[in-house]
Amino acid sequence: MRTLKVELAERSYPIHIARDLLDQPSLLAPHLRGKSVAIVTNTTVAPLYMARLRRSLQALGVQPLEVVLPDGEQFKDWQTLNLIFDALLGAHCERGTTLIALGGGVIGDMGGFAASCYQRGMPFIQVPTTLLSQVDSSVGGKTAINHPLGKNMIGAFYQPKLVLADIGALSTLPARELQAGLAEVIKYGLIRDQEFLLWLEQHMAGLRAGDQALLEEAVYRSCCHKAEVVAADEREQGERALLNLGHTFGHAIETGLGYGVWLHGEAVAAGTVMAARLSALLGWLQEEDVQRVERVLLAAGLPIRGPRLGAERYLELMRHDKKVQDGRLRLVLLQSVGRAVVSDAASEAQILAAVESCCA
Repeated sequence: MRTLKVELAERSYPIHIARDLLDQPSLLAPHLRGKSVAIVTNTTVAPLYMARLRRSLQALGVQPLEVVLPDGEQFKDWQTLNLIFDALLGAHCERGTTLIALGGGVIGDMGGFAASCYQRGMPFIQVPTTLLSQVDSSVGGKTAINHPLGKNMIGAFYQPKLVLADIGALSTLPARELQAGLAEVIKYGLIRDQEFLLWLEQHMAGLRAGDQALLEEAVYRSCCHKAEVVAADEREQGERALLNLGHTFGHAIETGLGYGVWLHGEAVAAGTVMAARLSALLGWLQEEDVQRVERVLLAAGLPIRGPRLGAERYLELMRHDKKVQDGRLRLVLLQSVGRAVVSDAASEAQILAAVESCCA
């Protein structure tokens, strides 16, 4: 087992990465405040992993409340969030009840947001079961739900007590979900680690084939980056914003098509190409750099062209973004491969040109 620590003073917490962690109750025990635990999961993950997590908790003398939500990005809303509150209130859960989010990014985001709100804050543990959630969304305390006008616009920063990344859970992921997670892995190489990007280019076939050792290495190296950035900038006032490479364009795709039509990682991949193309229009990247970005995403099985929503529609949706400041759209762009920057240097015409050139 490999363990990292997110250094946030008294709110620091470990990230454990290995196979079969669901079967190790000793890892959970130090982070439970008492015997009251609620597991939040969905209809896809529950039949796969609920029993194993339940057995680990029962070994600690805990009989958990189980809250099973519908599966899909389209359910990341107030109505579904209220199902968690209904269950917690119905079971008379207290402020000391520990909420465990068992699932992918949607479950982690909603479970964390519910934990931040219920009785003004309850202990929270992340048990991510998708590649995307293991390398990104489970670490760092971003929690949210979607709004029809914008993705993740309603939420809170709320750190977990523990992240338990069981690599074995990735063996049941559909190929499309695994590939979507690779978009967030590739991001770390593009924004801050050229050596990691080269490693990914060399091992992409094995990662897509589900090689457990390669996946564990990818999760570990990604979490090293995420933990370091979060410790330096928990609330995204500076460096942490760089983790959103491709996300402003990608969120526009998700919102414009309707949540769940494209997976988050698929939208981020197409958005990353748009960001690279815009970086080239600003004179920062060479054409061969843009082609390299496209090649690594294609090798991961990801789309490199966005849906044709209309460039003006993209721009309209992108204005509903958390990086808009004083009315100006600030984008994460690449000054070079391996070095990202948050910039408002691009004109509206350049943004429209980049989007138009990168749509199918």
